[in-house]
Amino acid sequence: MVFTKLSLVISSLLVLHFSPLFTIFSFAATTEENQVREAGALLEWKASLENQSQASLSSWRRGVSHCNWKEIICDKSNFVTTINVANHGLKGTLHTLNFSSFPNLLTLDVSNNSFSDTIPHQIGNLSKVSQLIMNNNNFSGPIPISLTKLATLKILNFNYNSLSGPLPEEIAELRNLERLLFESNHLSGTIPPTIGRMSNLVELDFQLNSINGTIHPSIGNLTNLKFLRLQQNYLSGSIPYFLGDMTNLIVLEIDQNRLTGPIPPHIGNLTKMVNLTLAANMLSGPIPPSLGNLVNLMALEISRNNLSGVIPSTLGNLTNPIFFVVQENKLEGRLPPGMNNFTNLKNLQLSDNSFTGPLPQQICLGGSLVFFTAKENHFTGPVPKSLKNCSTLVRLRLDGNQLSGNISDEFGVYPLLNYISLSRNNFYGSISPNWAKCPNLSSLIMPNNNLSGSIPPELSQAPVLEELILSKNHLTGKIPKELGKLTSLLKLSVSNNELSGTIPTEIGAMSSLDTLELSSNNLVGAIPKQLGELFKLLHLNLSNNRLTESIPLEFGRLQSLQSLDLSVNLLNGEIPSALASMQRLETLNLSHNNLSGVIPSNFKDDLTKVDISSNQLEGPIPNTRAFLNASFDALKDNKGLCGNVSGLVPCSSSRNGKVKINVTMLALVLTFGALLLVALVVGVLLCIRYRRATESKKEDAKEEKTQEHYAIWSYDGKLVYENIIEATEEFDDKYLIGEGGTSSVYKAKLPTGQIVAVKKLKDAPNEETQDLRAFMTEVKALGEIKHRNIVKSLGYCLHPRYSFLVYEFLEGGSLDKVLIDDTRATMFDWNTRVKVVKGVANALYHMHHGCFPPIIHRDISSKNILIDSEYVARISDFGTAKILNPDSRNLTAFAGTCGYSAPELAYTMEVNEKCDVFSFGVLCLEIMMGNHPGDLISSLFSPSEASSVYNLLLKDVLDQRLPLPVKPVVEEVILIAKITFACLSETPRFRPSMEQVHNHFLMPESSSLNSLSIITLAQLVDN
Repeated sequence: MVFTKLSLVISSLLVLHFSPLFTIFSFAATTEENQVREAGALLEWKASLENQSQASLSSWRRGVSHCNWKEIICDKSNFVTTINVANHGLKGTLHTLNFSSFPNLLTLDVSNNSFSDTIPHQIGNLSKVSQLIMNNNNFSGPIPISLTKLATLKILNFNYNSLSGPLPEEIAELRNLERLLFESNHLSGTIPPTIGRMSNLVELDFQLNSINGTIHPSIGNLTNLKFLRLQQNYLSGSIPYFLGDMTNLIVLEIDQNRLTGPIPPHIGNLTKMVNLTLAANMLSGPIPPSLGNLVNLMALEISRNNLSGVIPSTLGNLTNPIFFVVQENKLEGRLPPGMNNFTNLKNLQLSDNSFTGPLPQQICLGGSLVFFTAKENHFTGPVPKSLKNCSTLVRLRLDGNQLSGNISDEFGVYPLLNYISLSRNNFYGSISPNWAKCPNLSSLIMPNNNLSGSIPPELSQAPVLEELILSKNHLTGKIPKELGKLTSLLKLSVSNNELSGTIPTEIGAMSSLDTLELSSNNLVGAIPKQLGELFKLLHLNLSNNRLTESIPLEFGRLQSLQSLDLSVNLLNGEIPSALASMQRLETLNLSHNNLSGVIPSNFKDDLTKVDISSNQLEGPIPNTRAFLNASFDALKDNKGLCGNVSGLVPCSSSRNGKVKINVTMLALVLTFGALLLVALVVGVLLCIRYRRATESKKEDAKEEKTQEHYAIWSYDGKLVYENIIEATEEFDDKYLIGEGGTSSVYKAKLPTGQIVAVKKLKDAPNEETQDLRAFMTEVKALGEIKHRNIVKSLGYCLHPRYSFLVYEFLEGGSLDKVLIDDTRATMFDWNTRVKVVKGVANALYHMHHGCFPPIIHRDISSKNILIDSEYVARISDFGTAKILNPDSRNLTAFAGTCGYSAPELAYTMEVNEKCDVFSFGVLCLEIMMGNHPGDLISSLFSPSEASSVYNLLLKDVLDQRLPLPVKPVVEEVILIAKITFACLSETPRFRPSMEQVHNHFLMPESSSLNSLSIITLAQLVDN
């Protein structure tokens, strides 16, 4: 017993003496075990990613300490504290990452990749994490509740993903959170009332979601908040007064919601405010004078509301504003004289109100004004004196007012001016030749004034002029032949003036022209055949002149022409059959001339409106839709037209009076007919029974065939067909939202409440028509492609009565409509444009490299890019798509849109992915420039002009309606510029593939960028 007790004592002493050593051994074993577990978890995650993604993590390999891997940072004990795989082009999920293996992780950054699927709930095991940066991916599903357990979290960034559902109330448990960022997701529901507990929040960003309800009062408890961004949601109610108590706010952006009521005067308490954006709501009432207290304000955006009253004089206290935008309200009265104190002002937007009196005379006193828009008001008096020497001016719109003055004295020479519109005012005097000295001027627009004198020939020296619109004035003299030198001009309109002489043949050299309007003048002589060289022409109007001789045969070469108006002239001769061969002609007016002969019969079905009245035409009208649907007024007063149209004599009746019947010949014919009759009777009797049997079989087959082509992928076919017919009231025009040559697009609301777009063929289906083949191509292509950036098809119906394709409705419309609208284009900022470019690139990458066999779109253009309310781009209109056969050459007829098609398609019938790459390049340039880059692209292919492109600066090419991009987005804009010019290589093999483009967007710092054959244009990218 004694021995036993002694043993216990000795053992206890040994344990006490050596316990620190045991602890060290235990700790060392645990540390090594944890390090092995961390490395194993990372390698297991890497193995679950796609092969190409694994290659991006080349340093992650066994035999090398994971703390030496490029993307990993460890602490002194070799525990992982940071995982940063941002911008690596990774594709996969987070479900295979064992979060429990990283007990000391502080930062997880997986931003700017292609991760998808839901966020694993195990992410809540990162007990020490302070930064979760997961923006710019494809994460979907709800926000996991487990996130709310991360008590040490300071930054939570899920911008630009596809997360859905409401924001959980438990989010308030993140008491240490400073930045809560969910921009551009699909979050719904209301702002949780618990959010006011997050007292450390500095930035709250919920913009571009579907959040509804009111701005919750609990937000007023966030007294440390500096940035509050809630724009582009469905918030309703009034702007709460408590926002005026959040005195640390620097940025308040709640535009593009459904907010009502007045602007609360308490907003004037936010004296630290730099950016206040309340635009595009339903706010009413006056602008509170207290806004004049915001002495640090640099941007005030309250446009597109129902605000009324006058602009308070206190706003003259804002000496620092750079942006001042109040357009599209019901504001009235005179502008306060204090606006002359805006010495730093760069962007002043006053348009679409009811302002009266003069414009601020010293508006450019500080020499900073870049954009000035005051259109659609009631301003009177002269142009501000300070504008004459405003050298910073880039865009000026004063149209739709009652401004006056001698136009030759009011304006100077502007080195940066890109766009000027003075239309619908009371300016008088002659057009100054000094406009040609504005080196960047692309649009000179001054119709509907009282201008007189001649058109200055010096305008031909304007180097980049694209629009010259001088219609509805009192201009005299001849059209200067020198204008033919304007090879970059897109639109020339001098209609409704007093111009005389002949049409200069030199106009035929204006190779970029898409609109030529010379109507309602005193022009004489023949129409120059050189106009047939204007291959890009879309609209030609020479009406109401005294033009003579015949219509030039060369007009048949204008295959892009959509409307032609030669009415009210003295033209004679026949209508050339070449006119009927125009593939895209939609409107034709040849009325009130002396045209004779018969009408060509081969007009295309694209022609929808025609007027040939008051000529000397005779014979049958063509059996095409435009003529058969024409009113009698459009056909009357001719020599002898006939046809099955109300008001015309049927052609068979009109010929009876002119045919002389030979009685003897008639008798012989009758005799011979009797003999044939005997021989045929027997055959007819035998055939009747056979025909009756086969007719029944054909009807059954026809019905069976109709049912086979009756497919709605997401719904019951018959039910949805009837629903769509009912929802559109049998395709009534009031539901029409778009129209092309072969189809029309309607907006339909189904009984389920879902809104869809319905693309209906204009003609009944016929297996032999090209329209039907295009329709079925689109059906097949959309049935095989599923991608976030490709329009989602819901089904189709091929039916003897109506044939249509059903797809998701995108409220943003087509990209070309966004770019052409100044207001929408201004809201289409650089971050959003980069997002759209990347979206299109992702879709094309999927089509070319993610589908087998690959699918080529063949008509990538701004009109075929649709955007939703969150500016997510989707490619549409797959009617010209080509599914490549990998075992043969892929030959095809030309398809696409002029100005976007690859140059090799002019001489080869073989199509491949590089055709889409070229079109993508054109589209990128259009998005960056804000309009189609036609002449810039043609300059790239001209050795004599390419040098001028190399001298361009990027800031001179970018859309002048936006401020220049700044960091960090400027780096992405530069990358797009580089990739764009690589895509626009004239030689297909030098263009990158969409896979290369996709990878370089994901990894712009990659050294493999140099492997692309890129026209670097160093000067273009500078500055």
